[in-house]
Amino acid sequence: MARPIRCRRICSLPDYWTFAPEGEEVHGDVIMTLDELETIRILDCELKTQEECSILMNVARTTVTAVYESARRKIADCILHGKRLVISGGKWILNEISSENLRNLKDKGEKTMRIAVTYENENIFQHFGHTENFKIYDVEDGKIINSAVIGTNGQGHGALAGFLKNASVDVLICGGIGGGAQMALAEAGVKLFGGVTGKADDAVNAYLSGNLNYNPDVKCNHHGESHGEGHSCGGGHKCHG
Repeated sequence: MARPIRCRRICSLPDYWTFAPEGEEVHGDVIMTLDELETIRILDCELKTQEECSILMNVARTTVTAVYESARRKIADCILHGKRLVISGGKWILNEISSENLRNLKDKGEKTMRIAVTYENENIFQHFGHTENFKIYDVEDGKIINSAVIGTNGQGHGALAGFLKNASVDVLICGGIGGGAQMALAEAGVKLFGGVTGKADDAVNAYLSGNLNYNPDVKCNHHGESHGEGHSCGGGHKCHG
């Protein structure tokens, strides 16, 4: 019987998930796994040795060599043959984020659903990528049993998605959110309800009653800009479950 593949430890989820030739016909997709991307980050960006990489990823050096060579072949295939590079999947585990705020969260029970809301002054903050605080709600038997406002470790879609994963969040309610962040949340196993406005507490209660107005096709392309008057990433759809 084949030996089970050990999960490869990665530092964070990426902010960018797809890369394609500009102005040219795309000749298929190449899937690069997150652990393959991590070897590229550590070896080619941080310029560490394969031995150092193996320690950081908690795998054997021979595994690093094999994963890295696979990643390099995929990059070459995309560049030389005009293919789209898609980051997705793999056998990985996210490195624990050191955060005093996360340590202050109560332990999540087996029957507990944990909901996070992008949060500012009691309202749903409207730009996921710039979120400085989440309000976290623990729910059992359809009722909120605990809530707390938790500061994030910094900005960036991948970092925030990783933050939510390490906080054991099941559901995110937010305002505007871009496609890359949505992919990061999907990889993190967090169910998304975007395009929501108003009070955070009201939104969670609406979600629990199956009456949350959200936008299943939410898009937000105003990265780096505030959501001013006249701009809306909201929508009009009700969740039921």
